[in-house]
Amino acid sequence: MPLDLTASSLDITRAICDIPSVSGEERALADLIEEAVRALDHLEVIREGNTIIARTNLGRTQRVAIAGHIDTVPINANVPSRDLVLDGEEFLWGRGTVDMKAGVAVQLKLAAELVEPVVDITWMWYDNEEVEAARNGLKLLADRRPELFQADFAILGEPSNGEVEGGCNGTLRAVVRTAGVRAHSARSWIGENAIHRAAPLLARLAEYRAREITVDGLDYREGLNAVRISGGVAGNVIPDLCEVEVNYRFAPSKSAADAEAHVRRVFDGFAVEVTDVAEGARPGLDAPIARDFLAGVGATPKPKYGWTDVARFSALGIPAVNYGPGDPHLAHHDEERVPVAQIESTERGLRSWLSGV
Repeated sequence: MPLDLTASSLDITRAICDIPSVSGEERALADLIEEAVRALDHLEVIREGNTIIARTNLGRTQRVAIAGHIDTVPINANVPSRDLVLDGEEFLWGRGTVDMKAGVAVQLKLAAELVEPVVDITWMWYDNEEVEAARNGLKLLADRRPELFQADFAILGEPSNGEVEGGCNGTLRAVVRTAGVRAHSARSWIGENAIHRAAPLLARLAEYRAREITVDGLDYREGLNAVRISGGVAGNVIPDLCEVEVNYRFAPSKSAADAEAHVRRVFDGFAVEVTDVAEGARPGLDAPIARDFLAGVGATPKPKYGWTDVARFSALGIPAVNYGPGDPHLAHHDEERVPVAQIESTERGLRSWLSGV
């Protein structure tokens, strides 16, 4: 059945949530989105893989990129969606309602109806956000078609409780290793236990105190935590290797090199291998268009603690914010649910600003 963009944002959310689109399996939903927006005469439509781009070309003095990913984490008996009332508040429950099909639904609704926005708009609906960066549709689009990213400001519809979250923290993963010497556990004094040697490493993590760093007026909370530990050979062998994977969430004022240097200082004396790093995004809220946006949607900005694809825009010099319905604490949760009121308020906010009302 075709996707009806004359329906309400709530009904569009319900429709696209009921179309499974786990990462790597987005084609069916991408096909429906492409079909729906190609029927709109005011939009130029481009498709790259399962990423759909639709843009106005009105000759406005400014252009805004508005993006959202169409994939979800795996389904766990939470599709199809259903209506839910909790403590008198209406929700739509189901996989993807929060992360982030409600935001995509709002974007699709406005893409169809805003024929004469006050800025030119590039709408981007992309695949594979929930998996490794090498498959991320927005990254691949930036690599293949960088000209499509020309914009003065960007909005990502990630769940933010219908509020504006500026920029995002960076993230770094590293493996910290301790080495020992194997021996029979009945004669442990002959060997050197690598797991025991990790005790000071774990103590440093336990004693680490997260810092708050102010960037462009927003307070970003950092964090350094162990997320995995492995070691051991057999039940009667002293282990010769222990590995602790750590995740450092760092303020967007730091570069990747700054973050790596900090982690190496914390674990001085240990072998550290950085396995993955992604820089954060400064909020960029000092840009005039960003200030206009905040005034237009009536928002007081907050920091984004997690990493999001706003960093891809920031890396291109485009100030970017997160603005979408849904509580990020419920993203990926089996009880994922989005307040109906937040879908409606996010639509009103974006519509008002993009219409210049």
